[in-house]
Amino acid sequence: MTEFLGTQFGKLLSTAFISLVPVIELRGGIPYGIACGLGAGEAFWAAVIGNMLPVPFIILLVRRVFDWLRTGRYWGPKIQWLERKAHIKGRVVRKYRVIGLCILVAIPLPGTGAWTGALVAGVLGIRLRSALPAIFLGVLLAGAVVTAITCGAVSAFR
Repeated sequence: MTEFLGTQFGKLLSTAFISLVPVIELRGGIPYGIACGLGAGEAFWAAVIGNMLPVPFIILLVRRVFDWLRTGRYWGPKIQWLERKAHIKGRVVRKYRVIGLCILVAIPLPGTGAWTGALVAGVLGIRLRSALPAIFLGVLLAGAVVTAITCGAVSAFR
């Protein structure tokens, strides 16, 4: 396994996989990829692809999954909490619609990103054909910021 992760393909795949994980997303994937020896461009694109993989499924299925989970005593309150959080994050999205969704995803801070954007789009009923390009653009912008910070072009402490 260690040998595989040492290959170029293994580094790309592990960078994409880390970027697929909620909360970590490309904010963790890009620094990981660069630390593993990938070039900035390679780490960027592997992270973008990994980060975007779950987005269409989240947008299309989140309401059905929430409806199904809401019926349980254990999951019901957690789903209500997630929906409340999505509606709070969705204030900007409701006001500016697709541009707001892009801004929500583009800010590379905890609680934002592709997973949150897809959740908000799904809960607010934004159609896939409108949400997907906005989320993709937001992921590209966030990835550019994270790559710049990781490569030292921007100092995070100034």
